[in-house]
Amino acid sequence: MEYGLLKDIVLLLGLALFTLLLFRQFKIPSIIGFLVTGIIAGPHALGLVKNIHEVEQMAEIGVVLLLFTIGIEFSLKELLRIRHLVLWGGGLQVALTIALVALVSLLFGFTPAESVFFGFLVSLSSTAILMKLLMDAGEIDTPHGKAALGILIFQDLCVVPLMLFVPFLGGSGSGITDIVIICAKALVVVVVSHFGARFAVPWIFSQVVKTRSRELFILTIIFVGFGTAWLTAQVGLSLALGAFIAGLAISESEYSHQVMGDIIPFRDTFISLFFISVGMLLDPAFVLSNPFTVLIVVSIIIAIKAIVVVAAVLILKFPVRVALTSGILLAQVGEFAFVLSHSGMKFGLLTDTTYQIFLASSVATMALTPVYLKFALPLAEKAALILPRYLPAFLFRGSRTTGVSHARFLMDGHVIIIGYGVNGKNVAQVLTANDIPYLAIEANHLTVRSERKKGVKIIFGDASRAEILEQAHIGKARIMVVAISDAAATRRLVSQVRSMNRNIHLIVRTRYIIEMEPLYALGANEVIPEEFETSIEIFSRVLRNFLIPQDQIEKCIWDVRKDSYQMIRSMSRRNVQAVGISSYLPGYELMNCRVQDGSAAAGSLLRDGVVRGRSGATILAIKRGDDLIANPDPVWELRSDDIVLLLGNSEQLSAAAALFVPSS
Repeated sequence: MEYGLLKDIVLLLGLALFTLLLFRQFKIPSIIGFLVTGIIAGPHALGLVKNIHEVEQMAEIGVVLLLFTIGIEFSLKELLRIRHLVLWGGGLQVALTIALVALVSLLFGFTPAESVFFGFLVSLSSTAILMKLLMDAGEIDTPHGKAALGILIFQDLCVVPLMLFVPFLGGSGSGITDIVIICAKALVVVVVSHFGARFAVPWIFSQVVKTRSRELFILTIIFVGFGTAWLTAQVGLSLALGAFIAGLAISESEYSHQVMGDIIPFRDTFISLFFISVGMLLDPAFVLSNPFTVLIVVSIIIAIKAIVVVAAVLILKFPVRVALTSGILLAQVGEFAFVLSHSGMKFGLLTDTTYQIFLASSVATMALTPVYLKFALPLAEKAALILPRYLPAFLFRGSRTTGVSHARFLMDGHVIIIGYGVNGKNVAQVLTANDIPYLAIEANHLTVRSERKKGVKIIFGDASRAEILEQAHIGKARIMVVAISDAAATRRLVSQVRSMNRNIHLIVRTRYIIEMEPLYALGANEVIPEEFETSIEIFSRVLRNFLIPQDQIEKCIWDVRKDSYQMIRSMSRRNVQAVGISSYLPGYELMNCRVQDGSAAAGSLLRDGVVRGRSGATILAIKRGDDLIANPDPVWELRSDDIVLLLGNSEQLSAAAALFVPSS
């Protein structure tokens, strides 16, 4: 039995794999699959798992890691920006929900103490489920995502006061003074934890990063996250709230992107155990024997929570669409309600029957949350058009927003530079001079820190990790330049990038020609070998020393490049990922030239044949300002600063280039 927990975990994960594969065939969300796994494996069904309490403890780690990553993706500035949602929105939601649920419960014949306690349970929503779904859907930064998060943060803050009030409701309270003292302690711990982490965490991470040890970096992440969570738990606050505070502290540092990349695999593993553990609480037999009771309770919970949240968000003068979407999303019971329910059983506020009704209803509302997310926005948009016809106009005048996203770098159509050494800096300098947006990724924290002070858009992290590339908006990037010298890391990076964005143009620097073909096979569009380019620079300097004319040196360079890059192109043609014009027209290249004042091309019409007649190169397109004209008409006149796209072989392009610069 010493391996009992390991056996239980293996059974749960194996059953989850089977369940999720089956559910995916019907496009059912993973969370429902995890809940069903828990129901099947739980003590009320097959009874496969014996150590339920230990599984629940591991599941709580998942909640901690989830809130930790949410804190990292958030920021203190963002939290301050939505403070009205946290304090007023959350406060109204909790107070009104408790009042309405208590009133309905009294009508059904429950005692005042039981009715208020039911209000406590229903007032809490599921931070774990809703935040996971919003993050997966990319909606955490939307107005309704921020509204939901603000209210959820207040709910988590309320867990301690609600827990302290339970003994009073059960007739065992020891005095209001104890509540005030504990709440004061909680406030002190939150403040100390935040400011301690805010000033201590950057220093700790800077020391750890100097060691260049990934293992030590991960251990530091876990220590900071769980350490802060444990500290807040010592005064009765939830572990999840402490983890959120730790995440906020890290969010403002240059290490936040790498922390996210390293912690996400742990988070996803443990959070799946949380959803499974929730499903294990449910007794299917009870649900089957009391279907109408459960259905009525579920309907009441959804109706009350949705109406209350909508009212709270509207009172804060948000648009009706945001209010309606937030109301639908928060219409479920949360994980911390299970903690409260155990306390309620202890003090006689829940009977065995009401406990099972609560469990069944809670799991049902949780299982419905993925459905809420799918239909919330379309339903809210339709309702926002219909409701103004029947309700007072003042309800629909809200125009408040949650502010600008805290995302550090909002990018689109940009260049990603991997490695900010000499090559990376040179590329960045040229891009800046030409007003081309870029974002750099660098693994040296000192470089990141110093360049950020200069205003460079740069993030710290291992670029071969998918999470880091996502932070760099890999899906929206146009070009990536890989300028690192580690051949193995470059191959991993190229493979990862190509799997995430099939359309990005990938330019890779490598040291030796022998490394080129594997990179083309992995999906690189262009590979620049330092070995080859260095040889060109060497022989050009040798020729200058012998007083060989510059035009003859240029011709030698063209000849060498033509012959050597023909071999390189043959590599790219063997790999479908890297297709260029030379794959269809061997020996031909594309070249851009800017028309300069005083050049032969300036002021000429295409039909005059200046470019074609003197060089043999063909004009494919012309860019003038923001306009791009493909296959221009013969009457087109070339003007100063036009950018011309030419097609030709090396000799033709060399001759054409001279036509776009002033003659000496």
